[in-house]
Amino acid sequence: MANSSTARCLIVEDDAADRLMFERVFSRSKFPCRADFAETLALARRYLMGGSYSLIILDNTLRDGNGADFVAELAASERLASMPVAIISDWPSPFMFAKARARNVAAVMTKSEFSAERLEHLLAAVASRD
Repeated sequence: MANSSTARCLIVEDDAADRLMFERVFSRSKFPCRADFAETLALARRYLMGGSYSLIILDNTLRDGNGADFVAELAASERLASMPVAIISDWPSPFMFAKARARNVAAVMTKSEFSAERLEHLLAAVASRD
């Protein structure tokens, strides 16, 4: 979290109900975290061009692409390659797990598994890297 008491997270999620779930989880977390929401990969790219994030939380199935493929795009960027990513998906497939593992994704889980405790664990792991 780069010498800051508040993490900054980018959540890439196109479903309004799931964005509300993420807001609830973030509001319950003991770690302060500012969340920016992007409904598309195109918008996520714009956010990433304008700043740095402690963690990217990424849905796998988006209107304009695939989250696991976006992770490969991030890994190819010198500036973004080390940015931690968690893929939170309704239906994580073995193929998605393989792509995520190849790109050192911090976590892959279902949306029903995502909780304030899981978020806190991810943010603590990110903070310990800094």
